[in-house]
Parts: sequence; structure tokens; C-alpha cells
Amino acid sequence: MVRVLRWVVPLGVVAALFVWWASYATTIFVWELRKLSPWLVLLALVVLLASVPHVAGAVQFRRRERRSGAIPVLAWMGAVTGLLLGIGWLVYDSYLRDRDYAAAISVVGDPVPGLAARAPYLVGKAQTAPNLGDVTGEVSDITYLPDLDRFGTLVERRGWLSGYEVGVVQQVPLGSNSRTSQRCSFDLDAAGARVGGWFSHNLGRKISAEQRWVRFDARDVYGYCAGDTPMVVVPLKRQVGIFTVTERPAGVALYNGRTGTLTVTTDAAAVPGPTYPISLAKRQREASAGIGGFADWWFDRSGWDASEDGANEGNNSEFTLRYADGAGSAYVTPLTPQGEASSVVAVSMVPTRQTGQALAPLTVHRLDPTWSSPQAVVALIKAEYRDVCCYNDDQVFEVIPTGGSTWTATVGSEQSIRYRVEGRGQVDGREATCLRTAEGALVRCAYAAPGSPEEQELKRMEQQQQQQQQEQKQSTEPAGDLSKYTDQQLADLNKRVSDEVNRRLGNR
Repeated sequence: MVRVLRWVVPLGVVAALFVWWASYATTIFVWELRKLSPWLVLLALVVLLASVPHVAGAVQFRRRERRSGAIPVLAWMGAVTGLLLGIGWLVYDSYLRDRDYAAAISVVGDPVPGLAARAPYLVGKAQTAPNLGDVTGEVSDITYLPDLDRFGTLVERRGWLSGYEVGVVQQVPLGSNSRTSQRCSFDLDAAGARVGGWFSHNLGRKISAEQRWVRFDARDVYGYCAGDTPMVVVPLKRQVGIFTVTERPAGVALYNGRTGTLTVTTDAAAVPGPTYPISLAKRQREASAGIGGFADWWFDRSGWDASEDGANEGNNSEFTLRYADGAGSAYVTPLTPQGEASSVVAVSMVPTRQTGQALAPLTVHRLDPTWSSPQAVVALIKAEYRDVCCYNDDQVFEVIPTGGSTWTATVGSEQSIRYRVEGRGQVDGREATCLRTAEGALVRCAYAAPGSPEEQELKRMEQQQQQQQQEQKQSTEPAGDLSKYTDQQLADLNKRVSDEVNRRLGNR
């Protein structure tokens, strides 16, 4: 016993020291191990039920009873039974995880709140590289910062043992070429870490050293410029549950690009940008299938899917949009029913700001009337406004909800948004579909319903145009004094008098 302790105690101390030192590795190990808990349950069931006959046989042997020859057969039967039970648990565990996320979902019939239009995500992404100047790094990703109405980008420095090079914040306004861009450089010596970096340049390693058992998704990470100081924001997640493991928000990690200081906090109220993990919002939206019973979940009879008919290819869910009244922002996704239907029947909304460590509420707004699919909307735009769409590099971007029962699509190229089209409901209904300039000025409507705001605006525009024409005509006609007429005006007047005299003589 003493010899065993001589080996066990030192090995235990070494293992404890390793766990304490390797915070990053142990965090990843525990995180992934907990995600595999359903498979561990399956393995445990197989081993347990297969070993029961052998244990019973060993007990018989100790009692000097004859060992049964059926033990191997019973062991195989136990293993098969454990396997079937384990597979059943795998399926049911998936349902339980969806149920856990779906607990934060509420379905309402209220109209979608008013949402402000913004430049499409793909346009902001396309305009990042041309505005980097002499930066030699690689663009990691782009994130829309609704608080600032800007697109934020982090540029990774080339090389294995390196971090970020610069942060870029750019304004991409609709209908204007007056784009503004700000760059803030990282201190390459003091702040040399980044997401996915190597060894000491790995930002995830620094976060684990500061706080264990939290992880993040690289798609959730974004950057912004606080004056001349680049800041990297890492929305964090934690795991909850034992057999059924799900995720919850866990605050944010702030990395100062000048000093290299890392701060982990659960108070993200003062941090600009979408601090609630977009990957978690997506997982909640996908879990809407769990709002019904197990049979409905199994046969895909409950919940909704994101619209994926190709119209919004490259960015078809979790649109980051500001509320029209400026009271915050949300991840917004048009939803279609489970199955083959492609019409948009609901819109989901999740707040972009993280408050506390619980799941953010996900609100599903049912639409009445429902919309046609985004692909049908794109086809309608191309048919009704063919003079402005789509030729050369022009295309239709992001058919997104903008409140109430309206949708908005932007038309143009990746470098210049020229128009937007607004519509309501089904594309084959007598609903308003109107073409506006990118700034929002009404151009024309394919059909404006009688009494609609669009019809009133068109009438007002027509009256204003007629008034302007009348004023212009009056301004070009001189007063009664013939000495004030130009030679051309006098000649025109003489011709008009001659024509009128000939007309009257001809009528006699």
C-alpha cells in the first residue's frame, strides 16, 4: 500500500499541476467531453448491460456453482439492448436540447416592429478590401455594428506568430458615395494575439487563463475603434446541464489592441456592437422545432426554418437591424414552414445586446398576410423594374423585413447601391410595390392601392411636378412690354400671331 501511494501521490500532484497550468487545453477537453455526453451515456449502457451476465457468472463461480454457458449469449444480448437504448437516448437528447432552447421562444401575432434600412451585408463586405490602403494583412470577417451604424472589420497580420494588424470601421450609407472609413492600428509588440493564433499569440488561450470553462465561436468575434485604440470583442458562452448539455451567454472578453490588456466581464452594457453571440441566436432559432411534442419534433411538424431559396445567398438569416425608433437592435430572420413550402410566414427577432447570463428572448411574429418567398420577390422586382434592374453588375440584395408587413430589397452593385424596392405581402396581390432611390425618395410604384400612403405620395409628387412646370413656363414668358422680348421670343410670338390669324380667316 505504501508503495502504491509513493507512485499515486506524485502522479496526482503532477496531474493537478498540469490541469492548473494547461487552462486552455483542459477547458477545450472538458467542453468537448460535455458535448459528447449522449455518446458517453450510450457507451456506458452498452458496457453496463454487457457486463451484468459476466458479473453474475463470477458470483456463481465464487459460490462454487457451475458457471452457465449462456453467459456469452446474455452478454451479447445485453450489449445490443444497451446499444438500442443508447441510440434512443441520442435521439431523445436532441429533442431535449431543442426543448431547452425553445423555452425562451414566444410566438405572437403582433406586427413586426419598424426596422431601419441599412446597406446589405455583402456590400459592406465587398467594400472592405478596397478601403484598406497599404495594409498587408488578411480580412478575417465583417460585422455590422448597429449602435454605430458602421461595419467593423479585423485584419489579421500575416505570419504564424502574429496577431491582428488593424481594425477598420467603415460607414456604408445607402444612396451616397460619401463613405467614411477609420483605421486603428494594433501595437504589434504589446498586443500580438488573435483568434486562432499560435501558442502565446492565441487569444483563446489568454481568455482561458483569465476565466476557465467558457468558450466562443469565431463568427461572433468583432472589432471596433475606440478613438485610435482598436478593441476586440469576444462574446463568450458557457455550458449548463449534465446529461443534456446546452449553452448560455457568459459575458464578453475585451482585448485592448494598444496595451494587450484582456478584460472579461458580464456587464456588456457599455460595449458597442452585437454582444449577444449570433451563433447562440441561430441555435435558438433552429430549436423552434422543439416547441411542440416529441412526435411533432420527430416528423418535422413544428417550428420554422430560415428562408433558403437562394435569393439571400451568402446572408439569409440573423440580419442585424436597428429599430426604426433607435431603441435598440435585433437579429431578424424571415421564417418558412417546415417542409417544402417557401412562403415567409413569420419573422423571428432576438436582441443583439447581452444582458445577464440567461438566454435572450426569441420572439416569433406571425405574418398576416404571409409573404411570397424571397426568390419570388426578386423575380417580381426584375419584371416590374427592368429598366433599373438588373444589368451589368447590378443585382438584388437582401430581401429583409422592415416592420409591419413590409419587406425591403436593395438594388445595385457591390460598390454602389442605387435603389431599394419596398413591398407588402404576396407578390401577386393588389399590394404596393414601390421603387425608391437608395436615399428613400419615391420614384414610382408598380401598383399603388387606392387610399394607400404610396398613392397619396405619388399624387403629391405629380401635383408638385405640375406646379414646377407651370412656374417654369411662367418664368420663361416675358411681361407685356415687347421691348423686353428677345429676338427669338419675338419671332415665336409673331409666328403664333400669324398662325392664329390664318386659323380665324380659314374659319370664315
